[in-house]
Amino acid sequence: MLSRVIFSLLTLVSLISADPSMDELEGTWTSKSNTVFTGPGFYDPVDELLVEPDLPGISYSFTKDGHYEEALYRVVGNPKNHSCPVASVTYQHGSYEILANGSVVLTPIAVDGRQLLSDPCNQEDPNTSTYTRYVQATMFKTFQRYVDPYHGRWTLQIYQFDGSKMQPLYLAYKPPLMLPTSALNPTDAASETDSALGSTRNKIKRSLENQYRTNAIRQTSTESFDKYWWISVVCLGLASSYMFLK
Repeated sequence: MLSRVIFSLLTLVSLISADPSMDELEGTWTSKSNTVFTGPGFYDPVDELLVEPDLPGISYSFTKDGHYEEALYRVVGNPKNHSCPVASVTYQHGSYEILANGSVVLTPIAVDGRQLLSDPCNQEDPNTSTYTRYVQATMFKTFQRYVDPYHGRWTLQIYQFDGSKMQPLYLAYKPPLMLPTSALNPTDAASETDSALGSTRNKIKRSLENQYRTNAIRQTSTESFDKYWWISVVCLGLASSYMFLK
């Protein structure tokens, strides 16, 4: 009983203390499967290849200056034929902003979005997948960042546009593991001959070559817990007093 009281108080305090800001979002966040991460391991913009992860999952990365990247690997069952699940691998990146009401708007770079779709029961060749450009703006109603007391990890709870909960995401890298934030594959004819494009492609290639030497730090444990340690002491005292008076 006492442990449940402490857990509830800690969770409540951590949720209240999480202000909606870009600093709160900074980092690479991944779902429970821990197999999907943004960055060059998911999408190769030089050869325009999407890499299918081992297990379904999602990952979002945010910088504190307004850039984001998303990597989604989703599998949806077919209720009419269980042997025909629909699988999609989706990559997008662009800019984001946090509105005054706490909502988050993601605006992708239209020319860079890609999706690999496998729908074996609705394709002429069930052994092939459809590779297309993809662009879809996204709005999150709100979000909360807190420390999960069970796992001891920073957790990001996103609420979708309709208020429904997205699966919780856990901090995997900080600073975030991302590809360059500028346009990766511009299609404008004039820009294709510009020297800046060559510089951008060289930057992308270096990013791919250095994907295992990134300065992003894998988060295997939480950041400083001094504040939460003192909060837990106060909560423990309150809970003990409550149990004594009861």
